[in-house]
Amino acid sequence: MMQTTRRDFLGVIGVAAALGVVGETRGADVHTAATNRPAGRQPDVAPGSGDKQLFWVAASTPCDKNLTFDAELYKDVLAYLKQNGADGVVVLGTTGEFPSFSVAERKKIAEVAFKNRNGLNIIVSPGTANLPETLELSLHAQENGADGLLVVPPFYYKHPKAEGLNRYFSMLFEKVQIPINLYHIPFATGIPISLDLLHSLEKYPNLAGIKDSSSDEEEYHKFVAEFPKLNMRTGTTHNLKHAMDTGMGAILAEGNNFTALIAAVFAAKRSGKDMAPPLAKLDAALKLLRAGGVDEYGPMKYALALQMGTRQFYQRPPNADVTEEQKTKIKEALEEIKKMG
Repeated sequence: MMQTTRRDFLGVIGVAAALGVVGETRGADVHTAATNRPAGRQPDVAPGSGDKQLFWVAASTPCDKNLTFDAELYKDVLAYLKQNGADGVVVLGTTGEFPSFSVAERKKIAEVAFKNRNGLNIIVSPGTANLPETLELSLHAQENGADGLLVVPPFYYKHPKAEGLNRYFSMLFEKVQIPINLYHIPFATGIPISLDLLHSLEKYPNLAGIKDSSSDEEEYHKFVAEFPKLNMRTGTTHNLKHAMDTGMGAILAEGNNFTALIAAVFAAKRSGKDMAPPLAKLDAALKLLRAGGVDEYGPMKYALALQMGTRQFYQRPPNADVTEEQKTKIKEALEEIKKMG
């Protein structure tokens, strides 16, 4: 794999070479003032108002060969995502491998993101299996200038009673002032975010919305129909068109490897153009790269390093390393994507 220095990378438009397209507009511009606000101050755009239809990437968290967080590469990842059209990032979401890092590490990673945001809207994922650590990470994010939170349910005890789950989130809302989004990812947590739970939390003015990573089309449509004033962000490309059609945003893991292609969908929507061509191009590229196994963390990070032109970075166990066979398939897929123009 070609090695380049950080300086080399920052002077190059990475995805333009790898995927052949750069986002035309960036909705993050409307949040420029928010990204420079003093620590602890609430965002200038309140939940449920302003431009909801932004594109966040569920950013990958790079580790070196020794599985230590690589701060320099993380700066490059953030710069790359911004340069190729992302409006914002989620720090330490599922794709960022939040359960694989300690509380101290998670604070450090978030601080690196805050110092290198460069206009990105930053949502931090502070969730843990217990309230004290979730609250600690939430307040740390708030004090350091996060634009919002994405909070997963406490995921060890399955099937908690509604009143217990309501109390957990209520205690968080009572301590935190910045926008809070609930994270609906039941295949990972075993705890869905229900319509009733969201209704029970509507009394809190900083309830901003959700991220729905379920891929269930009917369920996502219900979320959007029930809460049109909140930002019911899709977490999957499967529901991206419906999110676009209804004015909602998106938080996508695919944004790591397909930043500019997804940004092009948002650009088409914002300019009133037909979204079908960029959506079709995105779908074709997704199929090519997924054949190389990029839905797994090791292959995804390997592909991203190739696209960025940086040294390889790694994931922590229990997620597995990219195999030699996958490396070959990924390189072939990237070459095919280049030919798409």
